[in-house]
Amino acid sequence: MSSLKWLVIVVALVTAAGLIAPAALAQQASPAPKPAAAAPRAAMPGAAPSDYVIGPEDVLQVSVWKNETLSRVVPVRPDGKISLPLLHDIQASGLTSMQLRDKISKALGEFMPHPEVSVIVTDVRSFRVSIMGEVQRPGVLLLKSSTTVLEAIAMAGGFRDFASPSKITVVRKGVNGQTEKIPFNYNRAIRAGDGENDIFLKTGDVIVVP
Repeated sequence: MSSLKWLVIVVALVTAAGLIAPAALAQQASPAPKPAAAAPRAAMPGAAPSDYVIGPEDVLQVSVWKNETLSRVVPVRPDGKISLPLLHDIQASGLTSMQLRDKISKALGEFMPHPEVSVIVTDVRSFRVSIMGEVQRPGVLLLKSSTTVLEAIAMAGGFRDFASPSKITVVRKGVNGQTEKIPFNYNRAIRAGDGENDIFLKTGDVIVVP
């Protein structure tokens, strides 16, 4: 008798004796199904800008590796500059922390080999926007992080009774000094519900609610 027939007889006898359940045999015979792969997460619309632009009155921590004399916490002056040893005045306003880091590293390279510099904004004080018109509390908003028009309206207490939410304008000064008027429809942004139609504010923006 062939070995295959002997194997069939042995399995039949063991199964009949109740030592191995038929379901267990079937489970061993077929590999377990692999779990379904998780669907990739969709990118959130209206993502916030990743780089904060330094402005006057911000407080910066400038660190030079293995050099405590050059490392210090400095405020950005109203003229947009900071004061550092060896470098004296250096322009900080209008730059991101990484851009300022590279600028300081290049300047220090004239005095030491391969300086390693880090710049951290420890206190945001220059991020200001204004909101005016038919809101409960018009005025200047001092912001600490990325903020949208919807959030700014909430901070201002919401609309007054006769506001026109669909005719809001964000007045923004461009890089060349030109004024840009960005229309914003509050009702459309609320209906979307996902932030796609919301606008992230930049320092100096003026929100006008008619």
